[in-house]
Amino acid sequence: MNRLLTLCVLALTAPCLHAAVFAVTAFGANGDGKTENREAIARAIEAAAAAGGGTVEFPPGTWVTGSIRLRSNVTLLLDPGSLIEASSDASRYDPPEPNQWDQYQDAGHSHFHNSLIWGEGLENIAITGGGRISGKALTRERGAGGDKAIALKLCHNVTLRDFSIASGGHFGILATGVDNLTIDNVMIDTNRDGIDVDSCRNVRISNSSINSPNDDAITLKGTHALGTARPSENITITNCLVSGFEIGSLLDGTYKRTVQRAPDRDGPTGRIKIGTESEGDFRNITVSNIVFDTSRGLALESVDGAHIEDVAISNITMRDVSNAPIFIRLGSRMRAPEGTPIGSIRRISITNVIAYNADPRYGSIISGIPGHDVEDIRLSGIRILYRGGLTLDQVAKQPPDLVNTFFFRATGGVPPREPYDTPEREKEYPEPSMFGMLPAYGFFVRHAKGIELKDIDLNYMKEDRRPAFVLDSVEGIELENCKAARAAGVPALVMMNAKAVSLSHCAGVADFQGGSVARKEM
Repeated sequence: MNRLLTLCVLALTAPCLHAAVFAVTAFGANGDGKTENREAIARAIEAAAAAGGGTVEFPPGTWVTGSIRLRSNVTLLLDPGSLIEASSDASRYDPPEPNQWDQYQDAGHSHFHNSLIWGEGLENIAITGGGRISGKALTRERGAGGDKAIALKLCHNVTLRDFSIASGGHFGILATGVDNLTIDNVMIDTNRDGIDVDSCRNVRISNSSINSPNDDAITLKGTHALGTARPSENITITNCLVSGFEIGSLLDGTYKRTVQRAPDRDGPTGRIKIGTESEGDFRNITVSNIVFDTSRGLALESVDGAHIEDVAISNITMRDVSNAPIFIRLGSRMRAPEGTPIGSIRRISITNVIAYNADPRYGSIISGIPGHDVEDIRLSGIRILYRGGLTLDQVAKQPPDLVNTFFFRATGGVPPREPYDTPEREKEYPEPSMFGMLPAYGFFVRHAKGIELKDIDLNYMKEDRRPAFVLDSVEGIELENCKAARAAGVPALVMMNAKAVSLSHCAGVADFQGGSVARKEM
């Protein structure tokens, strides 16, 4: 009787399962690596949509195609051994749709239809399976064919899982205004940004490896691409690797550490960042269990009016850090509609961070601008080993062989200065190199209020003749159980224009409770 019931159930369900799967080969697609398959793939997707939803399957093979337009309730299944390859024929891609607000962000953020795979206003969509997407023919130039591997706009209930992307163009994955988004077990080895999540809510990025030596690996952004400042909120990033290996060496398993410079002339990028495009707010965000390898450090940047608040970051390891391990920047670039007020950064917690072989030029940075402090930041359990080897005399001279002048080449680079007279750069693009070499090898904190540094351990591989901590124009700063290597005759900490600074149980430095200090070295 049980066997009979089982057979009856199989008989009833098999036709439904079969009907829900639409192999692209059944619609004329050919995986020979030569045939253009855009129309055949479109027919398969339309058939699945017309049936009320289903799975469009790509069997093993190389499926050359231009733009693939997704539909609601349709899953693209990339079988192991399948490769969706971007066509080199620019005419095979949909044209970029107009966007009346494109002056507020890069063209890649303003347009979605000119992508290899795209969807707008959809629900219940997925791309899954063990196959691969190759975007080597994609470009970043306006009007030159496809420029992104996957672009999604104003979608709901999206799952991207278990596939890989080789060279994703301007973005491997761009999600703008997407709610309830899951990205899991994805590998991306690309020439520009890996994953950009722009103005999205309820997002989970997990168990993924992103290699992007020339740009950021995982970035949360808040552009004006939707015509309004939409918040990014309820976001989790966990159990991921971000790196700046040579392009292709993540996917082939060689992990080559040969990249010396990204296009902006600093070291390989490959990091996690909140910002730079930052008109929309960022809130209720967790980042945990992340490995940074041969990349820049963690960056939180509000420069276009965003409020970044309620962010918890924990369990981070970094090796071969190519600029600041921690960079928190509030600025006033204001790439946003006129009248947008300056934003804020507050209620940030960063715990359990270990960084090895960090670039000595910039230290870690927490910096607001005059009249707009970074507020309520808690850092604890931080261990950083810098390369060291620099001096305050070099900070004063800002030698061009050590300082990246990329962002200031139009204004004559980074001129010499008094070593503690760090320029504000209020309206500039935010990057640790924006200030030139800094007077602190460990932490440079300026225009900040309510900052706690607890259980901090700073050291260097080669003697560095700069203080470990510089506090400039700060209020309510607490250092507890902090220790830092220091050279003979060099202070551990320098304070300028400081109020309510408290030091307790810091190795080699007397406990201190200060009211208002114009300048003090300890």
